[in-house]
Amino acid sequence: MLVTAYTPPLARLIEQLQKLPGVGPKTAQRLALHILKQSEDDVEALAQAILAAKKQVGFCQTCFHLSADKTCPICRDQQRDNKTICVVTDSRDVIALEKTREYHGKYHVLGGVISPMDGIGPDQLNVQPLVRRASFPEVEEVILAISPSVEGETTTLYLGQLLRPFVRVTQIAFGLPMGGDLEYADEVTLARALEGRRELVNS
Repeated sequence: MLVTAYTPPLARLIEQLQKLPGVGPKTAQRLALHILKQSEDDVEALAQAILAAKKQVGFCQTCFHLSADKTCPICRDQQRDNKTICVVTDSRDVIALEKTREYHGKYHVLGGVISPMDGIGPDQLNVQPLVRRASFPEVEEVILAISPSVEGETTTLYLGQLLRPFVRVTQIAFGLPMGGDLEYADEVTLARALEGRRELVNS
């Protein structure tokens, strides 16, 4: 689609929308035209919400989940189980697991997976804070819930070796194909994966 067919302000809007993940030219066009049909107040509210989220949302200092405060609501929740920490790749996985209502412990967001091809090693991830948390006396189990890709498996095995001296390490039993993403799994599959987690054994 040639955005030059549109008046310049509309073309710029379409170009910016195409930068969003999963948004192709046709979807960007449809969204842009939908926005133009909205009232000025609605468009202003959308723009302000985007700016506010960008300025105010950062990372929890404890678990690195997205948060507008220094500590996220999950870490502040006194009803959560402090004995378990579930390790995930990013905040989308936290949201997916919370939807199952099966897990009641704490989380730790790595911020990615080990990927030498992309220049991402353990030092670029939130690994050392995880090791510190896992060494706390009250922590009894670390659950590795990392999507089953080649990079995900590498990360899982690395963390298993690193954490086993401090704590019991388990891995969720995926009902997902290799390369499947945690965030796209349905709640039932994730709940069963948590229930069927097994002791991580490094080969």
